[in-house]
Amino acid sequence: MNNISELAQLGTSTWLDDLSRQRLTSGNLKEIISSKSIVGVTTNPAIFAAAMTSGTAYDADLAALKEKNASADEVVYSLAITDVQNACDLFADVYTQTEGQDGRVSIEVDPRISDDAAATLDQARELWRQVNRPNAMIKIPATPGSLPAIEDALAEGISVNVTLIFSVSRYREVIAAFKAGLKRAADNGKDVTKIHSVASFFVSRLDTEVDKRLEAIGSEEALSLRGKAGVANAQRAYALFQEELLGDNDLPPGAAVQRPLWASTGVKNPAYPATLYVTELAGPHTVNTMPEKTIDAVLQEGGLHGDTLTAADKSEKIFSQLESVGIDLEDVFMVLEREGVDKFVAAWNDLLDSLKQRLA
Repeated sequence: MNNISELAQLGTSTWLDDLSRQRLTSGNLKEIISSKSIVGVTTNPAIFAAAMTSGTAYDADLAALKEKNASADEVVYSLAITDVQNACDLFADVYTQTEGQDGRVSIEVDPRISDDAAATLDQARELWRQVNRPNAMIKIPATPGSLPAIEDALAEGISVNVTLIFSVSRYREVIAAFKAGLKRAADNGKDVTKIHSVASFFVSRLDTEVDKRLEAIGSEEALSLRGKAGVANAQRAYALFQEELLGDNDLPPGAAVQRPLWASTGVKNPAYPATLYVTELAGPHTVNTMPEKTIDAVLQEGGLHGDTLTAADKSEKIFSQLESVGIDLEDVFMVLEREGVDKFVAAWNDLLDSLKQRLA
């Protein structure tokens, strides 16, 4: 028993927010699965950019792909798919033991096509086919352009990690897409018990943006609200999850609910407790995907104090206070969604540029 195991007893699964060839070949990932109670992995363009542009772990594969005259885009996905396949195999026992709920490894579609539903769906299909593991998840951003692709992918039996969610209003649309996709899957004769999904809410990025605006306002009341928006927003999302997906949820018989996943849970402000977005977001039917630094902080510091998600009244009060001091929350969410895509596109382009140089 450790603090991550205790978190699991509260209902929150811990997934590692990182993957690299070095973690796989050195045995590091296998070791932390057993020693740190990790039951899944998420990746994103920034994670693969960091992994593939440092060290020598990918050199042999790069040389072989260069001989085949592979493009940089082809190289990125060839390397990433191999890593995801190997990670899926490491988590196969967890996947079986949890009946598909955990043991998941996510791989993301190209962020540059997030406004193109047809292209996003085509790539989701291709990634699902190439990874060819039942415990994979395809990450699709919750942008207006990609929402139809989320529904369509689920309808085809693809397990989806819906990413880059910031607002509760967007989350409502994600839940609608999930329900519609599962219904279509059942109508099409798909085995809905094999289709799983999570909805990834980004937490610390909200505090970073809101805190910046609170500090610009500068009043005592405004400054007292720093570091509170992220947790309150996640608690509001959890209230919607309870309302829409627990109990009478209109899902086909045997279908698993789409769990909320707390992403971006490493604190950006060193003044905040390292475990802030873990201890305050613990509760049933959830996932917390953490960088290893945050996992280690939870293991060392703990600080868990029961279910901290069911706090709708408190979270609504915080949002009322934020609005009363002049925070335009709709603008905040719009900025974050746009920046979220832009940051992943920038990481992707940097990775492609680096690989082009190495291939040359």
